[in-house]
Amino acid sequence: MDDTASTGTPPVPGGIVVGVDGSDHGTCALVWAAAEAQRRHRPLHVVTAYTVPIFAASGLDGGYATIDDDVIREGAEAVLHAALAKISGYDIDVEGTVESGDPAGVLLELSERAELLVFGSRGRGGFVGRLLGSVSSALPAHAKCPTVTVPLSCASRLGEVPEHPDKHAQAGPVEPVVIVGTDGSDQARVAVLVAAEQAVRLGYPLRVVCAVPPYTGSLAWVPAPLDREQLFSDIRASLAAGREWLQSHFPDLVIETKLVDGPPVEVLIDATKHAELLVLGTRGRGGFAGMLLGSTTGGVLHHARGPVMVVPDREDPRLEDRAQFGPMLDQEQAGLGE
Repeated sequence: MDDTASTGTPPVPGGIVVGVDGSDHGTCALVWAAAEAQRRHRPLHVVTAYTVPIFAASGLDGGYATIDDDVIREGAEAVLHAALAKISGYDIDVEGTVESGDPAGVLLELSERAELLVFGSRGRGGFVGRLLGSVSSALPAHAKCPTVTVPLSCASRLGEVPEHPDKHAQAGPVEPVVIVGTDGSDQARVAVLVAAEQAVRLGYPLRVVCAVPPYTGSLAWVPAPLDREQLFSDIRASLAAGREWLQSHFPDLVIETKLVDGPPVEVLIDATKHAELLVLGTRGRGGFAGMLLGSTTGGVLHHARGPVMVVPDREDPRLEDRAQFGPMLDQEQAGLGE
């Protein structure tokens, strides 16, 4: 492993960026990112960020007081060097930097040049970081590259024993499968393509899941149960056609589809408990079959028990031939609204 620690150095274009803050959550993200960099044969850029807090002074002398920047920076550098030592056994090129600034802003800027951005689901708070919590909520929605959120609950599957274990950690086996949620939107199809690439990289099968919420009073405009049965029939036909399309681009990949009658957030959170990776888009079309972003993706990220990759909306030329393979859900068919 070739590693360096510096300040203000941009990551290698196309590399993987991971944010660390010295927390158990950050360590899980670091280990996952190092393994992924080794799988992809890509360089890894480890970054920690800090801000200098300002306190309002009290007493007769009004004004503001600041903490010595050097002290905080030394703490950030210690976090970085510990992170680099942690992954010294991986066969990857690594560089690390300490950045001054808001962690979310720093990582968002780095996402413009990165291939993948990785971080934990919560941080330690305080000076060095907050790399999770508010940051982990902001990054998937605004990053320019795919992001992966790694929760502490999957520490055991990464071979980690955290100082403060997650009480919700799964002790059961992890199924060697990549799962992707879809709702029939182009955004979801982009996520499906990225999930297929990841499944090929891992050597695992891909499971495409579409969840349809149960009928409630909020869907009172649905005229009869028969329409719901027809909806399920239409979705199954669309999933089958989508599978053929995806297979044409990934002929050696084992692909299965699954239609689930249940709330999308609950279905997808459950999937994170046992899957190697769950992949979602940043926003969906709303309505029945999905809402894969916005509320659904946010809900999944807050309660996930395994790594979740969120793929930003972008164009992909492989979408152009989708219609050649059969029916596609449209808003009028499924009653979906943007």
